Amino acid sequence: MGVAAGPIRVVVAKPGLDGHDRGAKVIARALRDAGMEVIYTGLHQTPEQIVDTALQEDADAIGLSILSGAHNTLFAAVIELLRERDAEDILVFGGGIIPEGDIPLLKEKGVAEIFTPGATTASIVDWVRANARQPAEA
Repeated sequence: MGVAAGPIRVVVAKPGLDGHDRGAKVIARALRDAGMEVIYTGLHQTPEQIVDTALQEDADAIGLSILSGAHNTLFAAVIELLRERDAEDILVFGGGIIPEGDIPLLKEKGVAEIFTPGATTASIVDWVRANARQPAEA
């Protein structure tokens, strides 16, 4: 895909049946307030919908938020779909209620970073800035 022009674009998504989106909305607002373009997909998104949105929106990153315990399955599905669509350059990070023991497996599958409860919005913003595809200079 190459280097995007303009601000970093992030899709924030709630995969699966998880109906709690306060954290995702807080992260979406923090990223937006930091100058990024944020596309919030809303609740109950399938991995296919998330990847389609990321491709349509020319996203640099996907932030997944999950509290339901289905993170191993849903995060892996998003990563696999990105691979199938030749879009592995889209950075995937996640957060929510994710046991420490699951984090190494998620990273092994291709999730770049996991933020657990207590992570500050500033640390997430800084991480996305440092790791997302950097915009070209105007």
